[in-house]
Amino acid sequence: MTKNTARALALALVCAAPAALALTPVMARAQSVQYQPAGVLSLNAQASAEVPQDVVDITLFFEQEASDPSALTSTLNQRADSALQKAKGVSGVTARTGSFSIYPSTDRDGRISAWRGRTEIVLESHDFAAASKLAGQMASIMQVGNVQFSLSPEAQRAAEQKLTGEAIKSFREQAASSAQAFGYSGYSIREVNVGHNGVMPRPMMMMSARAMGADAKASAPVPIEGGTSTVTVNVSGSVQMK
Repeated sequence: MTKNTARALALALVCAAPAALALTPVMARAQSVQYQPAGVLSLNAQASAEVPQDVVDITLFFEQEASDPSALTSTLNQRADSALQKAKGVSGVTARTGSFSIYPSTDRDGRISAWRGRTEIVLESHDFAAASKLAGQMASIMQVGNVQFSLSPEAQRAAEQKLTGEAIKSFREQAASSAQAFGYSGYSIREVNVGHNGVMPRPMMMMSARAMGADAKASAPVPIEGGTSTVTVNVSGSVQMK
């Protein structure tokens, strides 16, 4: 090989190298592009229902003020124990202790002048009438502080099971009608997800504890009425129209 031939070959290699490097990113981008099939449709269907709340929680409380925190603690505990004992024999109603607190009251100089305490118990039941009657009978022991309604896990699962079928039916109907509208004769499901949005309660307006005590006679049932909770099921996914 002559010197001129070697020099020409080296020059050709130098010129070819940038071209090869320039092609490499293009090939990499081409390889990274995934094939996307035609006729894929994403869908979302939803089914909701208002379900009657079937659990009631009635919070009863007792408050007192005393100069001795130890004596106050004993008094509060005795009052809570009396309420729990009274609730024990009532069928269909469970009672549990709620919050308990003791805090000081101070005078203008910042010195402790007295101690205030509060104890609570909570009545829980599926039987609204039984819980209401018991709360009224306990009026001489504790006052009604709060009434809350909720949906039991059993009722929620039953509602979700029914709504899941409705949401799936709606999803399939959307898939069939959309495929027809796009000029396809049918479809096949590529992927599908079923999700629950949980429960959205609708709070009921309740009388305040003071109003209840003023309007209701001792031993009279506490006026309560449950509301509803919104249960929702979502079905989302994609179909292959064909």
